[in-house]
Amino acid sequence: MWTIPLSELDYDTREEQAVQAVLSSRWLSMGPQTEAFEREFAQAHGAPHAVALQSGTAALYLALRALGIGAGDEVVLPALTFVASAHAVMQCGAVPVLADVSSARRPLLDPADAARRIGPRTRALLPVHYGGALCDMPALRALADQHELLLIEDAAHAAGAPGVGQLSDAACFSFYANKNLATGEGGMLLTARDELASRCRALRSHGRSTSSHDKASGHTARDDVTLHGVNARMTEVQAALGRVQLGKLAAGNARRRDLRRLYMRALGASLEIPLAGDEEASACHLMVVLLPTGCDREVVRTALATDGIQTSVHYPPIHQLSAFADARPPRPVLSVTEALAPRLLSLPLHARLSDADAQRVADALLAALTAESPSERPRASSGAHPAKRSGNTPNARPSP
Repeated sequence: MWTIPLSELDYDTREEQAVQAVLSSRWLSMGPQTEAFEREFAQAHGAPHAVALQSGTAALYLALRALGIGAGDEVVLPALTFVASAHAVMQCGAVPVLADVSSARRPLLDPADAARRIGPRTRALLPVHYGGALCDMPALRALADQHELLLIEDAAHAAGAPGVGQLSDAACFSFYANKNLATGEGGMLLTARDELASRCRALRSHGRSTSSHDKASGHTARDDVTLHGVNARMTEVQAALGRVQLGKLAAGNARRRDLRRLYMRALGASLEIPLAGDEEASACHLMVVLLPTGCDREVVRTALATDGIQTSVHYPPIHQLSAFADARPPRPVLSVTEALAPRLLSLPLHARLSDADAQRVADALLAALTAESPSERPRASSGAHPAKRSGNTPNARPSP
C-alpha cells in the first residue's frame, strides 16, 4: 500500500449520486448523459463539437480514420509518448514516423525535427501535449499548412489546458483513471469541422445512422449503416462521472499548478525540471524531474518505494520498446529523446495531494539521490519531513 500514491481519484458523493441516477434511469448505453457531457465539454473548451468515446486511443483512431488516414500513409509524432499514439496510427494501416522533442526544458514535439521527417507519404502531424503542456501549436499549424497536412492533437494529458484544440483539425482526450478528468476509461474528440464530427459519431457505433437510445425513445424507426465502423461508444455511467469531474477540472488543475510550484521550490536548485514555468498554460498532469546523468533510476525508485512513495516513468520512448524493434522505417536517431529517457522520473501529483506530502516526496528524493551518489550531494530543500501518513488509497494508478 502506498502512503503517497502517484495519482488519486478526486471522487466524493457527487460521483456516487451521478452513478446512482444513471442506474435508476435503467439506461446504461450511450444516451442523454453522454449528449450532455459532449455539450458541456465542448463549451468548456470553446469547441463547436465534442464526440464522446470509449477511450483516448479510440479518439485518436477515429480522428485519423475519419480524416482519411490509411494504408501507406505516414504520420509524424514524437517518440516520447505513450504507445497508444503510435498504435492508433498503425490501426489505420498507416506508419508512425517518430520525431525528436525540442529539449530537456521542453520535451515536446520539435517542429524543426518534425519538418525533417516529412516525406512524400506524410499525411498528418500528431503532436502530444506531454504532461499537459501544449506543443508549439502555431509553428506546427504553419508547418501543416505549408505541406498540406492534417494536424491532430494527442491531448490525453491536457483536459482544461488553455487553448487546447483551437489550431488543429481535431484534439483527442483521455479520461483514464489517473487523468485530471477521470472516468475509469473514456475519451473525447473535439473539432470545429462539422463533417468530421458527424463521421466520428457514425464510426463510433458501427456506422449506424441512428442511436439505440433514439430508437428506444421512439424518435426514429429507420436504421441504416452508412459506414463500416466500430464499437467505441461511451457508457452513461462514464458520461455521468465525466460531467461531475468536468465541474471539478478547473479547481483541480489549479491545485496541480500550486503543487508543481512547491516541487520546483524544493527541487529546482538540485534537479532539472522539464516544463518549469509553464504552469499557467498547462493542465499540469505530470510532475517529471530529470535525474542526474548516470544516476541509477531504479535504485532511486526503490528507495522511494521503501518510504511508501509511488513513482513512474513517462515514458520509455516508443522506438525502444520491444514491439517496435523491427518497425519500418528503421529505428530513427533521436538524440534529445535518447538522452532524456533514462533520466525521467514522475513524482506524485494529483488534486488531493497535500503540501506536506509533496514536501516529503521532495525531501525523500533528495535523500535517495544523496545515498545513490554521495559525491554529488543535492542541496537540501527548505521543508522539514512531515509525519508519515497511513495508506488509504488502494486505487492509485500508474501509467498511462
